[in-house]
Amino acid sequence: MIGIKVKYLRGKKGYSLNELAELAGVSKSYLSYIERGIQKNPSLQILERLADTLDTTVEDLLDKEKDLSNLDEEWILLIKEAIENGITKDDFAYYLSFMKFKNSQKEELE
Repeated sequence: MIGIKVKYLRGKKGYSLNELAELAGVSKSYLSYIERGIQKNPSLQILERLADTLDTTVEDLLDKEKDLSNLDEEWILLIKEAIENGITKDDFAYYLSFMKFKNSQKEELE
């Protein structure tokens, strides 16, 4: 789950993989391994560099309370089904934006 958090925070900061690797002093390939879950246990030194660069803490990167493992089984099955049917992250973001818009329109009518 560390990789997912690093990738999310990197995107939130607007860094490319190369930019974050350079700023944190980590090789691009090693960072890629972390984000893809190939390297699941990076050293504390690497985590500290990434956390500092991403304006967070090592504790936050390691905090299991904030990961997706607490999703109930129904959500997990829905996500798996969506992926199996070819829904991309961009598609999901579009649907989410649409639902926010739809809900805001509904609230205006009430």
